[in-house]
Amino acid sequence: MPNIKSSTDLRNNYNEISTFCHESCEPVYITKNGRGDLAVMSIETFEVLNGKLELYRLLDEGREAVKAGKKRPLQQVMKDIKRGIENGEL
Repeated sequence: MPNIKSSTDLRNNYNEISTFCHESCEPVYITKNGRGDLAVMSIETFEVLNGKLELYRLLDEGREAVKAGKKRPLQQVMKDIKRGIENGEL
């Protein structure tokens, strides 16, 4: 269940809301004049969320490449990765 607080609660109970965000790894939804306005979360949670979005973007890019016929045999990909590691490129 989402945790919803007013902007007044955020102002008056910042430490409590911060502690909740860090301990639960969940956002707190902030309302202003009774309407949704912001989502507040810890930096750690934000970074995890951004990481997931980047992963989804890369997976989608890969799917599109496969659809466009841009694919290579796994053995060739593994050789390229090993070469990149040996050359210090990866």
